[in-house]
Amino acid sequence: MYDVAIKTEGLTRRFGDFTAVDQISFEVKKGEIFGFLGANGAGKTTAMRMLTGLLMPTEGQAEVAGFDVYKQAESIKKSIGYMSQKFSLYNDLTAEENIRFYGGVYGIGRNELPQKTDEVIDSVGLQSVRKKPVESLPLGWKQKLAFSISILHQPKVVFLDEPTGGVDPVIRRQFWEKIYEIADRGITVFVTTHYMDEAEYCDRVSIMVDGKIEALDTPKGLKQSFSCDSIEEVFIQLARSAERGQG
Repeated sequence: MYDVAIKTEGLTRRFGDFTAVDQISFEVKKGEIFGFLGANGAGKTTAMRMLTGLLMPTEGQAEVAGFDVYKQAESIKKSIGYMSQKFSLYNDLTAEENIRFYGGVYGIGRNELPQKTDEVIDSVGLQSVRKKPVESLPLGWKQKLAFSISILHQPKVVFLDEPTGGVDPVIRRQFWEKIYEIADRGITVFVTTHYMDEAEYCDRVSIMVDGKIEALDTPKGLKQSFSCDSIEEVFIQLARSAERGQG
């Protein structure tokens, strides 16, 4: 039996009369790269916020890293890394100060922090600008720094919300090289993206439409099931089907 890093059953979130996430059920294996796809407004970020302990579900069940989202949200936060869609570091702090601040938040000991800080600076290539405010850095460097900080404490699961949004193709490729590296170390990667080609890099992919998971399989399996040559074509089929259903 494999270890399950994330498990949901009927997970739902409503805001008044609007259902943002509607009865989603799935499992993610330890060390798996799990792609969570969908158009803007499909419910991806809402689902991720529930799984990270930032938003309480309306109904349904979910466990992350072995902890219940209702009863053990604080334990979940200590066991995961999270990189938000919007840049989450402090612009007025230097790269070095951001690393040390978040290292403290993640519970890394004071004696260990200098070494961890140097490791992150070296991995991102920020040696020459480590003492400059983050706001002065190019977007690609900011995103790579945020990603490195999200895994600073060796979490069991890392949630990446649109991590490559707005960066150039070279940076995108570097991001995915890092994602493969941490998955090889046993860290589970739960990633949302609107770049359909990136879905091909995932072990399995789910596609959300209007708050529901309409398809879930390996990239190869999805393309075979829908007789498509790409995940983008699968996504378009599902979106058109949903539009016809509403019409």
